[in-house]
Amino acid sequence: MTCKHLIIGLFCCLFTTTIFAQQFTLDTTVNRQIHLYAEPYKKAIGVKMFPGALSYKTFTQQNKAIEAIGYVTLDGLSLAVLKEFYAPINDVDQLTWYYGFGGHLGIWSEEFKRTNLGTSNSNIAVGFDGVIGLDYKIKNSPLNISLDWQPSFSIIQAYFSNAGGIGIRYTF
Repeated sequence: MTCKHLIIGLFCCLFTTTIFAQQFTLDTTVNRQIHLYAEPYKKAIGVKMFPGALSYKTFTQQNKAIEAIGYVTLDGLSLAVLKEFYAPINDVDQLTWYYGFGGHLGIWSEEFKRTNLGTSNSNIAVGFDGVIGLDYKIKNSPLNISLDWQPSFSIIQAYFSNAGGIGIRYTF
């Protein structure tokens, strides 16, 4: 099996999982009585710090979102796509916690391979990501702030990394 077949197979699995996944809802009395946000937002675009990235989030349902995160550095670029599940935090209006899963695809330079001795000879990184964090929609403002941890395991490069950090997005 070649690297090309592995990449195509991974993305086919992620795509079919997203399309045919069970409708999972955190069915609690809190979710039945209140909305996640007093001023709901459907989409948000902004930046995440550590490492620096562009972030786009869209809610597919009230408590489910898809987030795309693009990292661009001098050594290459990486794109992660995450499916996230949200639940409100009691007694704090506009604050939710979330968790999710997804995958990433990265393309790295020859310099990156030379300076990171633990990586393989491939310029491509493909793997799985997880995420857990807090999300806050600022009341009477179009801004959203998040704080999360995004562990990542790359299959082809065979490395584990910790990313995530603070995200600031404009909501609409």
